[in-house]
Amino acid sequence: MASARRLKRVVASQPGFLNLKSNSSSADSASGRRKRVNKNKKKSWNKHSDINDVEDFLQDVRHQERTTGGLLSEKSDDSLFFLDVGQPKKPEQKEVEVPLVGKRKGKASRPLRIDLILQHDSLVPPPKDVLAYQQPNAKKLRRSAQRAEQLAAKGVVPRRRKQLLNRRPVDRTAKKKAEAEANNNPDREYYDIWGQKTKSAADPWYLQQTRKSLVKRPERLNEKPSVLPAVEVIAPGGSYNPDFFSHQALLQEAHEVEVKKQKDENKIERQLAVNREDTATEETILQEQVEGLVEEEENEEETAASKGEEEDVAVGAITLAAKKTERQRKREKAIKIKEQQRLANKQQTDQRQQLFQLRSIKSSIKQQDQKTKTRQQQRKANQEAQKAKPRRLGKLKFQAQDMEVQLSDELAGSLRRLKPEGSVLKDRFKSLQKRNLIEPRERAKFKRRHKLKYVEKRAFREIT
Repeated sequence: MASARRLKRVVASQPGFLNLKSNSSSADSASGRRKRVNKNKKKSWNKHSDINDVEDFLQDVRHQERTTGGLLSEKSDDSLFFLDVGQPKKPEQKEVEVPLVGKRKGKASRPLRIDLILQHDSLVPPPKDVLAYQQPNAKKLRRSAQRAEQLAAKGVVPRRRKQLLNRRPVDRTAKKKAEAEANNNPDREYYDIWGQKTKSAADPWYLQQTRKSLVKRPERLNEKPSVLPAVEVIAPGGSYNPDFFSHQALLQEAHEVEVKKQKDENKIERQLAVNREDTATEETILQEQVEGLVEEEENEEETAASKGEEEDVAVGAITLAAKKTERQRKREKAIKIKEQQRLANKQQTDQRQQLFQLRSIKSSIKQQDQKTKTRQQQRKANQEAQKAKPRRLGKLKFQAQDMEVQLSDELAGSLRRLKPEGSVLKDRFKSLQKRNLIEPRERAKFKRRHKLKYVEKRAFREIT
C-alpha cells in the first residue's frame, strides 16, 4: 500500500499532471508536523495511516478519464483548444417544409428526457468480458483450421469434402411423381413381378448413411467352387446299345480303376505283414531272460578300469596345460595373419578369373531362367488341374462312385430289356461332394446309450 501511495505522489508531483480538484487542506496538513504513533501492528497502521491524498488523486484521475477519455496531460493541444473565428455564413437555401401530421414543429429531433438520463455519459470504455470471447475447443479448432489451410495449399482435398463433391446433384427441374393409382383400376399398366428390378432413384450418399443400401456382394462369392458341370455326360460306351470299340474303352477304364484299388490293398497288407525272422523262438526267449545276469561281474571290472583311466587322463591334462610364451603368441599371430592374406589373395584371384567366365555364367543364368519358367508353367497347370478335383473339406476323404458298366454278355439290344443300375439320388449326392458344395459324409452309426438288459419273464420261467 505504501509503495502504491508513493508512486501516486510521484506521478502527482510531475509538472505535466493537472489536478482538476485542488485541495487546500492537503497543503496545510503537509506543512504541519505529523503526529508520531506506533505502527507496528496492522490495526494501528490502518487507524493512523492517512490516505486522503491518495484517494483524492485517484478520484481526480477517474474524473479525468470519465469526462475527457484520458489524462489531460496526455492530450494534445488541438484536442483541448480550438480557434474561434465566429459563426460561418451559410448560403440562403429555400427549404421545403414537410408538414408532419400529429407532431409539433421543432420537437421531432429532440430526444426525450428519459433517454438522456439512461444514456451512457462516461468516455471510459466498458471492461472487456473475457467469457464472451471464449470458445469451447478453440485451440483444437484453430489447429484443425491451420491443418486444413496447409492441405489446401498443397492441393489435397479432405475426405468429407471429396464425398460431398462426388454426390450426385439433385435434379430440381424434375417433375413430381405421379400419384399412385388404385389397385382396382382396370386401366392401370401391367407390372411384371419377374422383370428386372428398377434402380433406386435415391441419393447413394443418403442410402449409405441411413443404412438402407444393400451390402456389396464380394466377388469371391460369385466364383464357382469347381469347374465341373452339374451333370456329367457318361461316355459313349455306357449306352444301352454302344459301339464295340467305345464299350471296350469303357471296360478298360473300369479295369484300371479296379487294378488301382487292388494295388492299394496289397500295399496295406505288405505294410501290416509280420516278418518271420522277427518272430520269437525258445532260444531268443531264454536269451532275453538271462540278459544282464551272467556278464554282470565282467562289466563291473571293466567299468572300474575305465574310471581309473579317465581319472589319470584328467590329471595328466591338467598337468600338461602350460602358459604360452610371448614368442609362441607372436608366431601364432603371424601365422593367422598370413592365412588371412592367403585367403584374401585367393578370393581376389577367383574374382579376376570370373571375368573370363562371362559366357558360361550367362549360359547358366539362362538355364536357371528356363527352369524357373518351366516350373511356373507346371505350377499353373497343376493349379488348373486341382480346380477339377475335389478338395478336402472335412475329416473324410472323397471316394468316387463305382463306375456303372455292363459286361459284353449283359448288354441289351433294346430299352425294354435294359436293367436299371445305380441310384439317381446317390449320383446327385456324390456330384455335390465332387463339386465341393458339401463335405464328404458317411451314414451315422447307431450307438446304444445303455446296454441291453435281458430279463426272464415269469410265464417263460413257469414253462421251463
